[in-house]
Amino acid sequence: MEEVSPVMETPMAQPFLLERRVHQRKSTVSVLKSKLKQNVTCSGPRVRSTLTGFFPVVRWLPKYKLKEYIWGDIMSGLIVGIILVPQAIAYCLLAGVQPIYGLLTSFYANIIYFLMGTSRHVSVGIFSLMSLMVGQVVVREVFLAGFDPNEDSTPSGLVVLNDTLDTNLTDDTVLTVEVMGMQCGKECYAISVAAAVTFLAGVYQILMAVFRLGFVSVYLSGPMLDGFATGASFTILTVQAKYLLGLKIPRHQGYGTVVVTWINIFANIHKTNLCDLITSAICIAILVAGKEIQDRYKDRLKIPLPTELIVVAGATLASHFGEFNTNYHSSISGHIPTGFIPPQVPAFSLMPRVALDAIPLAVISFAFTVSLSEMFAKKNGYTVRPNQEMLAIGCCNVVPSFFHCFTTSAALAKTMVKDSTGCQTQLSSLISALVVLLVLLFFAPFFSALQKCVLACIIIVSLRGALRKFKDVPAKWRASWNDAIVWLVTMSATALISVEIGLIIGIVFSMVCIIYKTQNPKVSLLGRVSDTDLYEDLEEYKNLTPPPRIKIFRFQAPLYYANKDSFLKSLYKAVGVEPFLELTKRKKAEKKGKDMSKKQAKTNGEKNNCDVFIGLVQRELEFHTIVLDCSAIPFIDSTGMATIKGLVKEYKEIGVSTLLAGCNTLVIDILQKGQIFGNNEKNMSNYLFYTVHAAVLHANQASTAAESRSEDSTV
Repeated sequence: MEEVSPVMETPMAQPFLLERRVHQRKSTVSVLKSKLKQNVTCSGPRVRSTLTGFFPVVRWLPKYKLKEYIWGDIMSGLIVGIILVPQAIAYCLLAGVQPIYGLLTSFYANIIYFLMGTSRHVSVGIFSLMSLMVGQVVVREVFLAGFDPNEDSTPSGLVVLNDTLDTNLTDDTVLTVEVMGMQCGKECYAISVAAAVTFLAGVYQILMAVFRLGFVSVYLSGPMLDGFATGASFTILTVQAKYLLGLKIPRHQGYGTVVVTWINIFANIHKTNLCDLITSAICIAILVAGKEIQDRYKDRLKIPLPTELIVVAGATLASHFGEFNTNYHSSISGHIPTGFIPPQVPAFSLMPRVALDAIPLAVISFAFTVSLSEMFAKKNGYTVRPNQEMLAIGCCNVVPSFFHCFTTSAALAKTMVKDSTGCQTQLSSLISALVVLLVLLFFAPFFSALQKCVLACIIIVSLRGALRKFKDVPAKWRASWNDAIVWLVTMSATALISVEIGLIIGIVFSMVCIIYKTQNPKVSLLGRVSDTDLYEDLEEYKNLTPPPRIKIFRFQAPLYYANKDSFLKSLYKAVGVEPFLELTKRKKAEKKGKDMSKKQAKTNGEKNNCDVFIGLVQRELEFHTIVLDCSAIPFIDSTGMATIKGLVKEYKEIGVSTLLAGCNTLVIDILQKGQIFGNNEKNMSNYLFYTVHAAVLHANQASTAAESRSEDSTV
């Protein structure tokens, strides 16, 4: 009995439980009242703070360091403006509208972001992906309205009444559609659709900013966005390929644009315009050579080469003096008017038709803008406000939609140019807007002879960066096969089905991959590092010693309704004993023992048979305790709590203790609500431990005490 007494004192040696702080939750009504009081109160400082929050330019412009910042901002603004002009004209091919609207979009977007943006380096304007998505909506609605889907058909404007000839040009000759009380031809209807979808996209973004829904962007993973951009680049390349050959092919409507368009191109390849083909080959060679020189000697070149502007200027002069449109029937941009178009309210009658199309536009535009602003802010050592960025890009879409513009976003290439040419503030965007303004007021008509194939070349060469992502696939696979699969699935769906469906499939597939990871997480049995309190995975590390007769199980995922079966199966497999089956075996052994004892009682006596029966039922297991290492379980739900509660009960029935180690407070709170530790948590110190080592020590002490009590009872 003297040897047992120290063991009886072991509960005093158990680790103490930390005392939790008491958090008093405020009632919902009081929280709402305080927030309303905080946000609705009106005062001078409050108004000033709100205005400076909406217009960050008011904060930084008075502190502008003129001598330090001005030359970098002027240089970057001029260079980006020079790059922006040919791209603004070119991307109108993707958007399905006239070139003048691309210049207007670039001008207004730069002005508004200068006033409202929090990033110092982001360049907001026309983006190829946004132009493609807008163009798909525009071409679809133009086709459904009954217009000729061929982009080179003669545009029809307002209804013309020829009073001199007393002839009324009816719908048989000129098709018009009434929009906002005005008769619109094809080009008028196209920009009306683009402005309507842009207005809705901006409204969605502003609502997301007001309700602080910026967290939506967290569901757009990096691999998914990369795959989406690469797949969309394939679509852009396909849509522009017909211009390289001078083919008059309507843009395909519906799914499978890439496949159907290439089939149509090869079916009509005998109609190739040799003038456009030769021009395209020369322009692509010059553009690619310029890009390669820029990449190779970027450290020596202080400013980027204006290759696009040189190509546009040279091609325009060649087309004008060579009369390519007249002599070789080459498609040209056509007349680009100077000045501004009077503002007009977006067509509300068209908005129900494009309401769903505006959702992916809003999300992608916001995601690219915020990700770029945060990336360059981190690189240059300042911070941005994502919610204000969403509000800024929303206003860059809502306000310009009244001035015949289409959807904008931050553009990576132009942002990198700004960063590399000494940009310090958004004053550079104002300089870029002034460059576009000069073109709008004076130089726009000079681009009327510019061939569309030249614009297509500019667009296609700008896709080099996105298409080069294919070289990164092996590295992605080595780093994370899950991310590589997400990239491939999103890219394939975007390229082969459609841009919108590809976005949805990418988001859903990314989430499915995360769910799959939580349903099939890594599980392991742990062993002790010699002479330390550390326990690690027996399969991953050498020279570990598993504690005798104790199984330490680690589950590296949340425990919730979707993976509770996986948790139980992996635990049963790891420890080698399933309590229900073990209990069933014991019941069968008990029944068999009773039957044997009854048969032998008639001949040998009942006392001896009782010993046989007891020996059959009490089967010795390889372990007496399971320690659940919960340090890698971030949370559990009610199903997970019930799973652990049932696990503790079932193993207890076969004589195995279950201890919990390393639980965070969220897990502990859920377990307490499920009364796993008994009423008033009276058994909490016997089940819950802060470290695995503490649980192992407790298990050994409890086992020694139990064996001592068993020996005493036997004696």
